[in-house]
Amino acid sequence: MDKYRKVIDTLHQFRDNRDWSQFHDSKNLALAISIEAAELNELFLWKKGDEVEQVNPDKLKEELADVLAFSFLLAEKHGLDIFEIVLEKVKQNDQKYPVEKARGTAKKYDEL
Repeated sequence: MDKYRKVIDTLHQFRDNRDWSQFHDSKNLALAISIEAAELNELFLWKKGDEVEQVNPDKLKEELADVLAFSFLLAEKHGLDIFEIVLEKVKQNDQKYPVEKARGTAKKYDEL
């Protein structure tokens, strides 16, 4: 069994053992991603310079895992291959942000 399938199966088992499938519609999964992403952002709130890089790694792992878990469940619910959609997005961004224009700048693609 590959790692992705193991993660999905483990998430399903955890969810199903608690009868939480009823709460995992697309809207609620998307909201959960947003809420967990906010908790991830909170780790960095008001931090400056070196403080940003010294965030508690256990808390970082915990919040990032929550974001990823709900993202995996939402993608799986819609039959999306997470690896495929990420690679497609990188390809799109490669066109929007050509190296010769985007290197070293944080400008949005329409400002390059």
